Amino acid sequence: MKLDEITMYTDGACRGNPGPGGWGALLIFGATEKEISGGEDDTTNNRMELMAAIQGLNQLKRGCRVSLHTDSKYVLDGITKWLPGWKKRNWKTAGKKPVKNRDLWELLDEAVQPHDVEWIWVKGHAGHDGNERADELANQGLSNWLCE
Repeated sequence: MKLDEITMYTDGACRGNPGPGGWGALLIFGATEKEISGGEDDTTNNRMELMAAIQGLNQLKRGCRVSLHTDSKYVLDGITKWLPGWKKRNWKTAGKKPVKNRDLWELLDEAVQPHDVEWIWVKGHAGHDGNERADELANQGLSNWLCE
């Protein structure tokens, strides 16, 4: 069975770190685009980057082939390099410390399971249209959160 192909751009934003934050995701399926965003009161940029990927993947109703673009090396390296070791070591880093943001890493690990995800790093704030829009959505999520 051929999987639907989705292009996704995700980003997080924080005013202060920690501080109020926002996340945004742009999902593209053929000519259809869907934009989502949200925010939290007291968070970090890394948590918002993770939330953007989690929320974006959770929008998909069935297994898809996803090209997920992120400007976060933290998210990219975490999901592609560090996660298997963390799980093997019962959520401890190589230095035997508890993994930060474990709750969100577990949610992201669960969210990727039904999909074939290609993780792609893009340089942030470098004029890449999809990444720039995800950044706008993350800042919109932050602004909306602050105004509620």
